[in-house]
Amino acid sequence: MTGSDAPRGVLRPQGAAGRFSLDQRQPDPALEPLVEFYWHVRWDLCGQAPYDQKVLSHPNVHLVFEEPRAAVYGVDRGLFVRRLEARGQVLGVKFRPGGFRAFWGRPVQELADRVLPATEVFGPAVERTSRQILSLSGEDTMVMAGLADAFLLARLPAIDPQAAEVAAMVETATGDHTLVRVEQLAERHGVSVRTLQRLFAEYVGAGPKWVLRRARLHEAAQRAEDASVDWSALATDLGYADQAHLSRDFTAVVGLPPTHYARS
Repeated sequence: MTGSDAPRGVLRPQGAAGRFSLDQRQPDPALEPLVEFYWHVRWDLCGQAPYDQKVLSHPNVHLVFEEPRAAVYGVDRGLFVRRLEARGQVLGVKFRPGGFRAFWGRPVQELADRVLPATEVFGPAVERTSRQILSLSGEDTMVMAGLADAFLLARLPAIDPQAAEVAAMVETATGDHTLVRVEQLAERHGVSVRTLQRLFAEYVGAGPKWVLRRARLHEAAQRAEDASVDWSALATDLGYADQAHLSRDFTAVVGLPPTHYARS
């Protein structure tokens, strides 16, 4: 992975380059309404210091096949940090916003900022699949994705049409930076603010205000890779009252102001 092709939300992509590889695979077509893609990360830092990769998470739930056990990661509303050391690999399932609700069977908000053993959701069979996946060579991403396909297809729940509606709401919130208030998003989709908040709690796991704010921080972090960025203009572009407001939001999550992040 190079700095230029790092996914949105991966902080310090230039520093991450060369420390791990990232590959993505699409799910079986029958899973596409629920699963966005599979991601495969592998690293070999033997003889090197551990590396902490920081990520501004997205409004997605993940099932991760990893050591020592498979886990379900709810939406992390803070800053996600993963330590990489020695040698290893993981395969993740990135569910679409709203897509995990059918597997979980309960409000996804219950998973916010939590990591659960995957057996609590999928039963002991998930560990057998995890061992199969992790026993494969790091080059076998396609085979790994096939095993994940088979596991999820065998448990494919009935499609909830409301999940697709919520996914469209999240797509609007993350894709249109002119939307800065929850009221605007609710109006765009013809629902009340209360309905929007209820749907996000039930299906997404984070509120619409958080999703709107996180999308702006993703854009700010990506633009910060350009040392010549005009922060005042960017704050205006992203709907902030001023640069100081952008700086407060960014600092609260990332831990340092965007101007310092850009320079360091």
